[in-house]
Amino acid sequence: MEKIFHQPLGGNEMPRFGGIATMMRLPHLTSAAGLDAAFIGVPLDIGASLRAGTRFGPRGIRAESVMIRPYNMATGAAPFDSLSVADIGDVPINTFNLLDAVRIIEEWYDRILEHDVMPLTLGGDHTITLPILRALHRKHGKIGLVHVDAHADVNDHMFGEKIAHGTTFRRAVEEGLLDCERVVQIGLRAQGYTADDFNWSRRQGFRVVQAEECWHKSLEPLMAEVRAKVAGGPVYLSFDIDGIDPAWAPGTGTPEIGGLTTIQGIEIIRGCHGLDLIGGDLVEVSPPYDTSGNTSLLGANLLYEMLCVLPGVKRR
Repeated sequence: MEKIFHQPLGGNEMPRFGGIATMMRLPHLTSAAGLDAAFIGVPLDIGASLRAGTRFGPRGIRAESVMIRPYNMATGAAPFDSLSVADIGDVPINTFNLLDAVRIIEEWYDRILEHDVMPLTLGGDHTITLPILRALHRKHGKIGLVHVDAHADVNDHMFGEKIAHGTTFRRAVEEGLLDCERVVQIGLRAQGYTADDFNWSRRQGFRVVQAEECWHKSLEPLMAEVRAKVAGGPVYLSFDIDGIDPAWAPGTGTPEIGGLTTIQGIEIIRGCHGLDLIGGDLVEVSPPYDTSGNTSLLGANLLYEMLCVLPGVKRR
């Protein structure tokens, strides 16, 4: 069967404010069959601990993706000439039961991964990464991780619950999903519940890059270190939008000052080029807290940058 290289709908074919609201105005397909990469929405916010609203994240990101054009003029990446890509819609989560929603997400990704597709997920709160990692682990084995976030998300529990957006990566370690010597967390900052909060990650073998290490500098040198750390196996990229300073990304549930710039966010993703990336997610966009749409716009562009660094993408 001949591969179809789906193209985003151009601004001269249909006004950018018109047409169906898919990621980058790509075709909406109901199956991942025949695709190399797929955009998937997970509209979940019942795992969030402060401000709700990430259930609207996938819709907001799609709406703000209409200006993104096919070719990356900085890197030369031509993802739509290289891979078959489409938007396969949203996971039908259980709005009222977090554990059942996690089960649904996990089973949904099991079915998606039967097609050897690289999933790029529009979140949703950070709870969604745990079931995605479970499904990916069944297919790929232990996974390396590049995790951008203001928070380590390694709490043992939140309000007594073992699964929530702040416990994701502790559960992933406990379940043996991660290759802990190939994990990097970038952008961690602010305060902890204990003085030892970030050290739990370090004890697992993670490289922890606190935000202060990133201030006033390009992150290209850091990403050379990151590539050396996580290379040698499959890698997942999980990007919490609150890793970016709220000056640029106010539309999120748990904002923290002193964060990364949008330029540094792009540097991190572009610095993942050449890794064996098996997928990625962009989580914690909460459009109700940013009526300008800028946070969703940033999320859409970061997802496009993720697409551009997937294995198999040609560079002009």
